[in-house]
Amino acid sequence: MKIGIIGAGNIGGNLTRRLTALGHEVSVANSRGPQSLAALVEETGATAVPATEAARGAQVVVVTVPLKNVPDLPAGLLAGAAEGVAVIDTGNYYPQQRDGRIDEIEDDGVTESRWTEQHLGHRVVKAFNGTYAQDLLERPRPEGDPERIAVPVASDDEAAKRVVRALIDELGFDTVDAGGIDESWRQQPGTPVYGLRAGVAAVTRALAEASPERPADHRA
Repeated sequence: MKIGIIGAGNIGGNLTRRLTALGHEVSVANSRGPQSLAALVEETGATAVPATEAARGAQVVVVTVPLKNVPDLPAGLLAGAAEGVAVIDTGNYYPQQRDGRIDEIEDDGVTESRWTEQHLGHRVVKAFNGTYAQDLLERPRPEGDPERIAVPVASDDEAAKRVVRALIDELGFDTVDAGGIDESWRQQPGTPVYGLRAGVAAVTRALAEASPERPADHRA
């Protein structure tokens, strides 16, 4: 597939490494410009592009930037993407540590990914937000392996969710359908599933045990 990755930090960089190794055509962008990605390009064979071009022709686009930077993404970010593009949102809200206060999340109870959707103008698939970046490189396992990690996946777009779940399977991880975006609070920071390295049964149980009350250390 043709895949665009916007953000080349730990998650974006390691997804670039894995997806190119699997034979996908990857375009990667960051806030500092294509020239800053020379080492990643040399290592992986990905194509470095401006953010405005990352989604061009892409069947999957990964948005993996700090939440506070989502409103600063270029207008029309997804213009030129393939019809029915699946947009993966890996983001998390860290009000005390990084992002500052976001009123819609704090006051209105909007989920983090719903807030991102509103800025992108496109439905998203929430995935990898609680995944350790190094696990993308070190912990893929074949289907049926008892040590295979499961990743929760939430979206209102069922077709996009299927595409993303298949891609995650190809990456060497199981998935658990975590419902729609209004239910995606179940995998936000501070929930039992966040950062959980476990299989399908444990991840399903952790999602069910989540509380909608945002923990104090994850509130502004």
